[in-house]
Amino acid sequence: MSQEIAVVGSPEFTTGFRLAGVRKFENVPDDEKDERLDDAVERTLEDEKTGIIVMHDADLDHLSRGTRERVEGSIEPVLVTLGAGGAGSGGLRDQIKRAIGIDLMEEDD
Repeated sequence: MSQEIAVVGSPEFTTGFRLAGVRKFENVPDDEKDERLDDAVERTLEDEKTGIIVMHDADLDHLSRGTRERVEGSIEPVLVTLGAGGAGSGGLRDQIKRAIGIDLMEEDD
């Protein structure tokens, strides 16, 4: 079964992904994130066709504790955050390692 990428965030954040061909997205304006972001993330988590959820790392601060724990602990779909700090999960490398179970960039000594 082929799975898709879904992007959740502000219209400014999702636009680039939509132009690149991502068809699944949830637009949540910045001024509505505290009220609507949980629902958008939960809908995306429940979509069986979604394999990867992309969010801006700063948006994690707008999630309720339960939704944040659920999305950060999710294996399928896996959360990938983009932004300045790579979120609390250690960046893209650690997110990929968590998703597939091995470190593809591990160097042999």
